[in-house]
Amino acid sequence: MEVTEGGVTVEIEGARDGASEGRADEVFYNPEMELNRDITVAVLRAYADRESRAETYLDAMAASGVRATRAAAEGWDATAADVDDDAVALAGRNLAQYGGEAVQRDANALLHEGVYDVVDVDPYGSPMPFADAAVAGTRNLLCVTATDTAPLCGAHFESGVRRYDTLPRNTEYHPEMGLRVLIGALVRRAASRDKAAVPICSHVSRHYARTYLELEANATEATATLDSLGFVHHCEDCLERDHEFGRLPEVPESCPYCGSNRVLTAGPIWLGPVADAGFTERVAAEVTDDMGEAKRARKLLPTVAGELETPTHYDQHRLCKQWGRPAVGMDEFVDALREAGFDASHAHYSGTAFKSAATVAEMREATADLA
Repeated sequence: MEVTEGGVTVEIEGARDGASEGRADEVFYNPEMELNRDITVAVLRAYADRESRAETYLDAMAASGVRATRAAAEGWDATAADVDDDAVALAGRNLAQYGGEAVQRDANALLHEGVYDVVDVDPYGSPMPFADAAVAGTRNLLCVTATDTAPLCGAHFESGVRRYDTLPRNTEYHPEMGLRVLIGALVRRAASRDKAAVPICSHVSRHYARTYLELEANATEATATLDSLGFVHHCEDCLERDHEFGRLPEVPESCPYCGSNRVLTAGPIWLGPVADAGFTERVAAEVTDDMGEAKRARKLLPTVAGELETPTHYDQHRLCKQWGRPAVGMDEFVDALREAGFDASHAHYSGTAFKSAATVAEMREATADLA
């Protein structure tokens, strides 16, 4: 059958009635990832203005080829790669009218043989088995999706340690923990190849984390990116948290705020900005009405651009429950923090998430009159 996405009509196999349609042996197409693909197209539009020499685009695990087809429709010299012959045939048919090509290749082998300006790695599960090859084969922009959220955020602790070479922790800000674990792992892999990787747009949506990393082949800059790695110390009792930059953490024996010995340390993770605000605003401006998830993208991206750069977010409902008082509207809550003199912003991770430089005790006092 055919589906239209972002103004592009493509052929898929099976019926569009779930996250994985049709029989198990059919080529995979996931309508739940349309927001991901819509934002990808908007990023490609914005990045074409940022780096005018960027022309080639690789979808390293193409399946039906819808993502590569949409890139080709935007004028990119697009290649769709997959190891499955049926997928390659389907992607080839979808790309044909836009001049792209589909190749039957293993992503790791292909990326070690040639270089593409933009590489998109969107596997089932963790992207880390492809990280080294992806860094090697990317000249400008590396786009990465991770759907193994449980290992990323520490819910499956041992898997997270193995895959991402870090200590992830399962906290109430687990979506952000997962994103920062992912970025930190990719930055370290890039630095090992003397490449600096800097996130210029990132988001967490439903069951996945997505980041866009601009690469620069410069050993000095690669070393500098490692300065943005560090650790978060989180108290499970009072919910206070601190962070420190560096490779050797000073793990607290007890919480400096409440004295509890239930302090979790996570890291190394990325503590720097997960997005470039100006670039993300330009991405938001490139979202168009023909995108099926335009409404969500137009809400999500400005929130990402406006987030404080603090490395964790808070959940208002969790705090208010601990304080024994009802939650209020998020705008009202954030405004109260600002009026009290604290930097504060909404956070895109959930409708009740926010960021602030205030301590938990300061937040409680600043919002006391809202109860």
